Amino acid sequence: MGFSAEFFVLLGFIIFVLLLAYFGAHRTVFNALDARARRIEGELAEAKRLREEATAVLASFEKKRAEAEAEAAGIIAQARAEAEMLAKETEARMTDFVARRSKQAEAKIALAEAQATADVKAAAAEAAVQAAEAVLKNDIKGPAAD
Repeated sequence: MGFSAEFFVLLGFIIFVLLLAYFGAHRTVFNALDARARRIEGELAEAKRLREEATAVLASFEKKRAEAEAEAAGIIAQARAEAEMLAKETEARMTDFVARRSKQAEAKIALAEAQATADVKAAAAEAAVQAAEAVLKNDIKGPAAD
């Protein structure tokens, strides 16, 4: 009987597989594969949970960002309104200030005109008195000198 080398390799392989089956090696392999499958399923479930959590956190941050933008827009609108009100108030104060200063200037001008008029009248009266005095002196000296 001349068995070839391939026959002995096949026979050795079959005996090896039967020994593995007899000692329960297939259960160990199946258990390891099942454990790995369960671990992968757990990791997938954890990844799904983390993704949902990340989505919720993202939605929360988007909502907070939108609220912050709305609040900022409100603050800007309020600041603009206050600035406009302040500008109008300042303009009204400035107009009032200019009007008061104009009235004060007009009053000073009127006072200066009145003073100048009084000074001119006083100077004219003084000149008239001096002229009258001179005329009277001439009149008094004139007939006496004749």
